[in-house]
Amino acid sequence: MKPYVTLEEVIASQSDSKKGYKLLTEKNGCVNGCCSGITIYSDCEFSTKPGCHDDQEGFYVLEGEGFAKLDDLIFPIKAGDSFIALPGVEHTIRTKEDCQAVKVFWFHSGI
Repeated sequence: MKPYVTLEEVIASQSDSKKGYKLLTEKNGCVNGCCSGITIYSDCEFSTKPGCHDDQEGFYVLEGEGFAKLDDLIFPIKAGDSFIALPGVEHTIRTKEDCQAVKVFWFHSGI
């Protein structure tokens, strides 16, 4: 097991239709649900299947402008913003119309 991964290795393991890239996972030694990745959101509508986890998930917006939805709370996001979805909170992201796709770095912290 190696405790690191390169972006080239991650991209090589994905298909063209994949919008998300898991970076660090149990394959790299993460335990208790800890993992991280990058996801690109290009849709102008919120997903009908939001994420919802038993652990907390943090987000850092790398590029773009859009909106985040945590349960019923909707708020604008842009590059440089951070937010967290607490355990059991449904969450999703969408891009702002006529804007660059929203790219986020996300991480699940181990419980």
